Amino acid sequence: QLAESGGRSVQPGDSLTLRCVAPDGIIRTSGMAWFRRAPGREREFVAFMSRLGREITYADSVRGRFTISRENDADLLYLQMSNLKPEDTAVYFCAARYINRASDQENDFDAWGQGTQVTVST
Repeated sequence: QLAESGGRSVQPGDSLTLRCVAPDGIIRTSGMAWFRRAPGREREFVAFMSRLGREITYADSVRGRFTISRENDADLLYLQMSNLKPEDTAVYFCAARYINRASDQENDFDAWGQGTQVTVST
């Protein structure tokens, strides 16, 4: 249902934008989030944006460096990442929550993509 793209290998300090697409209209009707899973770690919350963008939350580790945004008419979700660090290396997932309410708990989300790999290294 959801499909992420844009992940690749970059160097520390670089910027990168991830994209999530859903052809069946899930994004425009849902609260949307990004999560990530680093090697050897559990999946963790990155950012959330409500359906109309009135509520936006970030994990402390990315606040000020990452920006979540969306284009509802095009059913697109983005994650703009700047000043990337090696600890940002992870598989990044987009997720949809049919209830339009902020959450940082993966069990609250109803649909997931397969993920896109971001690697930050010298």
